[in-house]
Amino acid sequence: MKTQPKTIAILTGGGDCPGLNAVIRAVVRTAILRYGWRVLGIEDGFDGLVGEPRWRELTLDAVRGILPRGGTILGTSNRGNPLAYPVVDGGETRLVDVSAEVVGNFRRLGAEALITVGGDGSLKIARALQERGIPMVGVPKTIDNDLRGTDVTFGYNTAVGIVTEALDRLHTTAESHHRVMVLEVMGRDAGWIALESGLAGSADVILIPEIPFDFGEICRAIDQRRERGSRFSIVVVAEGAFPCDGQKVTQVSAEENLGVERLGGIGARVAAEVENRLDVETRVVVLGHVQRGGTPSPFDRILGSRFGVKAVELVAAGEFGQMVSLAGRSVVAVDIGTAVDALNRVDPQGDLVNAAEALGISLGLPSQVR
Repeated sequence: MKTQPKTIAILTGGGDCPGLNAVIRAVVRTAILRYGWRVLGIEDGFDGLVGEPRWRELTLDAVRGILPRGGTILGTSNRGNPLAYPVVDGGETRLVDVSAEVVGNFRRLGAEALITVGGDGSLKIARALQERGIPMVGVPKTIDNDLRGTDVTFGYNTAVGIVTEALDRLHTTAESHHRVMVLEVMGRDAGWIALESGLAGSADVILIPEIPFDFGEICRAIDQRRERGSRFSIVVVAEGAFPCDGQKVTQVSAEENLGVERLGGIGARVAAEVENRLDVETRVVVLGHVQRGGTPSPFDRILGSRFGVKAVELVAAGEFGQMVSLAGRSVVAVDIGTAVDALNRVDPQGDLVNAAEALGISLGLPSQVR
């Protein structure tokens, strides 16, 4: 009697980024071509397992041609936390735990494992659902590169490339008009995008969350450039950067947004301070979601594909509660807890910061006072 093939499921949670479709494609092709399994795609992250399940079967035809596409064909959500799910009750929104419903819906689908592709928040949920009975394998995804347990996450390389291209373009207009250009980029808690793109794009000042900055030091660095004959400057600031005597700048507070603050506005504040203190024409550019969109770089296509293959291999081996990881040149498995118990942040005394300062880039605060 012929046995039924194993059925696995995959979802993409949190913010989108280039390379997600590469993971989906790799999971589907490996599961079908190597193991003969069925693959179910859960739509819109964990939201797809709340209420009536939303899913589709992923065949080889379903993933044909998606490798160079940005975003995710399954959709995603950064609000769908089943451990604290927003429910309207009596005209008020409250957060309730619907994880038991998610587990029940997953079992109704007949899947034997769930591959969760996501960042810090999604993988914390994955670990909790693993403890509640869903066999889980994690795939690390974040353009911020702030997940521990892996050398790098896919999506990050593409984001750095997009920001670097923006800096190259800003240089020409800044130099032509003798302006200070301030570029605000993503980076809530970690300044990797700002630091590496700033290095690649020849920024003059880089401001990151790990090093609270001083407005006077920023102005001093710009003044020194003017004294050397450079009549323009480029400042890159991560959205989570903040001054020594202040706090992160938010567009929407956590209280107004179901416990999650929405950052934004630090670039405008830096630009205003520089213009007022130095009497120099200053402009601010906010890249925002431009960094998330578009075609993934070759690196991210390859890394996403390797992660997808490894995730299926972990399912085949029954190694659940694991996350795939890039360690040097190899893709390996680590405990999901390794990735979510702490953030991967820039070392203020590390090689990248040292290289930036050796090149004459200001980090907003002299190293001797950090």
